[in-house]
Amino acid sequence: MPTFLSVSPAAPLANGPDSLADSFATSYAGVMAFIAVAVEGNFAKAGDRLGIGRSAVSRSVQKLEDQLGIRLFVRTTRSTSLTAEGQRFYEECHPGVERIIRALDDMRDLREGPPSGQLRVCSTVGFGRKVVAPLLRGFRQAHPNISVELLLDDGPTDFTIDRVDVSFRNGRMEDSRVIAKKVIPMQMMLCASPAYVARHGLPGSVEEIAGHHCVNFLFASGRVYEWEFKVDGQLRKVAPPAMLTFNDADLVLQAVLDGEGIAQMAGYQVCDHLRAGSLVACLPQYAPDDRGHYLCFLSRDHLPARMRVFIDYMVEGIRARDLQILDSLLPHAA
Repeated sequence: MPTFLSVSPAAPLANGPDSLADSFATSYAGVMAFIAVAVEGNFAKAGDRLGIGRSAVSRSVQKLEDQLGIRLFVRTTRSTSLTAEGQRFYEECHPGVERIIRALDDMRDLREGPPSGQLRVCSTVGFGRKVVAPLLRGFRQAHPNISVELLLDDGPTDFTIDRVDVSFRNGRMEDSRVIAKKVIPMQMMLCASPAYVARHGLPGSVEEIAGHHCVNFLFASGRVYEWEFKVDGQLRKVAPPAMLTFNDADLVLQAVLDGEGIAQMAGYQVCDHLRAGSLVACLPQYAPDDRGHYLCFLSRDHLPARMRVFIDYMVEGIRARDLQILDSLLPHAA
């Protein structure tokens, strides 16, 4: 079996099985302490995560540094950061440690029977409230030994630092570092309320949008969402002047329902309102067709049983909901 840590020539092993065992113990404890400090950002939090004292973490890391003959961290009274060598060592060690942890979890799942443990799940705010959260009750009933922590955040997900198991993302997936399973297409619909239509009408083309009262969405990054349309097979982005701008998708929807203006919103938000007649769709023939709602997780060979059952349940549950409406709004050829 290959080892995930080689001993520096600067620190040769003494002869005998006891020396080898001592070196292995030092290496394993040191690597685990090192990974914890790198993730948590300081020795005290690393000790809390490992269930040992800060001084024990410091000693383990010091022994590892002595064994390797390099400094892994730059320590000051206010901060702890990786050296260049430490960053390289982290990138080499972390995947191996993750695989060990996942393998142990797999064996524990097999031994203990039904899937159990905790899942840390992240989702965009609107999709999490409307789609993910309502499905959690049924999942918990089906798998009572699994606890779920759901975090709603429109910002990017850092699976490692935030210790996220599964993330729901919208739009286009261009991150090759994660596995992205497309659950359903993301239909972007330009909508208005009947009251707004009665007062102002609807734009007959993408060019006419600029003459209407528009409601915009602001990303967590501070960037305003650009409306997207597919015209003559080409993607066209529009940044309309806004009468109102919100950083919450539900507030954008409510403003449109109240007749304050028009907005482009995700199909899952507006499908029920379109069917009920409280919203009217505009320019559906130009809706973009290359977006999706994705269920994402880190690329791992072996997923814990709790993650596998959660992914399967969510994919089936989301697809079973009637969140697609664009086809019913488009004219069909005879």
